[in-house]
Amino acid sequence: MRPYEVMVIFEVDLEEGDIRQRVDRVLDLVKSRGGTPGSVSHWGRRTFAYELKHRTEGYYVVIEATAEPDVIAEVSRMLTLEDAVLRHKVIRQPEKVAGRPTRRQAAAAAIAAEPAAS
Repeated sequence: MRPYEVMVIFEVDLEEGDIRQRVDRVLDLVKSRGGTPGSVSHWGRRTFAYELKHRTEGYYVVIEATAEPDVIAEVSRMLTLEDAVLRHKVIRQPEKVAGRPTRRQAAAAAIAAEPAAS
């Protein structure tokens, strides 16, 4: 299982309930495939630096999840097919950023946990 972050830009015309429903579908997909959904941050309405699909604003949502790569590929496919999504980006988070110990830290903890030989 690997940690991922998915940023989704929805059309600004959608109501809050519709956006939450679409985000819940993503979370349900992750859960049903054995992943662990993390936090969901609603950044809200933002103005684009340049026009995107004839739009100047979008509603940003950031979803964190821990799942297998094939699950995240399915999430990406689902978001690509969604008409209300202007753009999405999936990023695999490094283990340090995701709050998980690195291999070196885990090895050091294991050595420290061993009882001292007399």
